[in-house]
Amino acid sequence: GWRRAMGRPALLLLALCAAGARGLYFHIGETEKRCFIEEIPDETMVIGNYRTQMWDKQKEVFLPSTPGLGMHVEVKDPEGKVVLSRQYGSEGRFTFTSHTPGDHQICLHSNSTRMALFAGGRLRVHLDIQVGEHANNYPEIAARDKLTELQLRARQLLDQVEQIQKEQDYQRYREERFRLTSESTNQRVLWWSIAQTVILILTGIWQMRHLKSFFEAKKLV
Repeated sequence: GWRRAMGRPALLLLALCAAGARGLYFHIGETEKRCFIEEIPDETMVIGNYRTQMWDKQKEVFLPSTPGLGMHVEVKDPEGKVVLSRQYGSEGRFTFTSHTPGDHQICLHSNSTRMALFAGGRLRVHLDIQVGEHANNYPEIAARDKLTELQLRARQLLDQVEQIQKEQDYQRYREERFRLTSESTNQRVLWWSIAQTVILILTGIWQMRHLKSFFEAKKLV
């Protein structure tokens, strides 16, 4: 599902399942950046296809962008390491393979500040992200490896099984992390409760001694 955007550079959070792909489009200005968070198992191929349209102020419509306009794509893994950083054209295709399971950040921004035509304008970016076996071009694979229709179908099924296994491994990884976090949180809550109890006991003892000293000073006891 969709999630909320955050700050600027705007951070759009997507939950694109590895079992499929979804297309979208978004608008950016000449200095803006859009980032997407994609949950990806390890050793999984991801392919992104995009094309851009430029806002025509006179016609008030989005037109195909000029060849001079480019998009910079940067991908970071869950540890913040740069997996991909490359400049592309006004439309293109980027590919990377995950090596660490978890949230990968995919960011796009234009080089529009170099173009006077785009100054102060808007850019519409159409983006389609494909994950897992959906990133494979099976007609191309069939032609390259000279596979029959039955062999190609078997290849697709094997890829789907492999992707399901990766998804299961990733879910086990997430479950383990959640369990460790829960245990750590429970332990901290326990120690905080013990600390509160000790503080209350010490405070009670101090109050009793203080009252005793007060009564003795007043010669009430």
